[in-house]
Amino acid sequence: MNTASTSAPAEEPRWLTDEEQRVWRSYIEATYLLEDHLDRQLQRDAGMPHIYYALLVRLAESPRRRLRMTELAMQAKITRSRLSHAVARLEKNGWVRREDCPSDKRGQFAVLTDQGQEVLRQTAPGHVAAVRQAVFDRLSPEQQKSLGEIMQIVAEGLQPQEAGADLPWLR
Repeated sequence: MNTASTSAPAEEPRWLTDEEQRVWRSYIEATYLLEDHLDRQLQRDAGMPHIYYALLVRLAESPRRRLRMTELAMQAKITRSRLSHAVARLEKNGWVRREDCPSDKRGQFAVLTDQGQEVLRQTAPGHVAAVRQAVFDRLSPEQQKSLGEIMQIVAEGLQPQEAGADLPWLR
C-alpha cells in the first residue's frame, strides 16, 4: 500500500461574500475607468500615457531631477523592461536622457531634461484637474482620509520585505 499517493481533501476556497464581491467589483471597475480617464486626458493634452507622466513626476521630484533606473522602476511599480521601453520613448521625445552611473558601470540614471520639465509644467494643471474631478470632488474629506488609509494598508501588504519577493521592479 502506497500512502504517499494518498492526498488530503482540497480545502474549500474562502469565496467572497456577496458584499465583498460587490466591493471588489466596484473597486475593479473604478480603477479601470480611472486609469482610462487619466490616460485619455494625458494623451489628449500631452500625447503621453499616464505611466509616462508618472515617470516624469518622479524624476521632477528627485534631487537633481535624476534617479537610478532601478529606483525609478521601484517607485513606479513597474518591471525594468517596461521602464526601459518607456524611458526610450521619453528619450526620443527629448524629455529624459540616460546617464551612466560613475560608481557602478552597469547602472544608469534617468534624468529629466529641461524640455521634459517644461512639458510637465504645461501638463500638470490639466492632469490635476482630471484627478480632482474624477476622485476628490466626489468624496467628502472623511472619505478621502479613509480611501488614503485603505490604499496604504493594501499597498503595504503587497510589498513583502523578504529577499526574493516577486515584485515588478525585481523582474
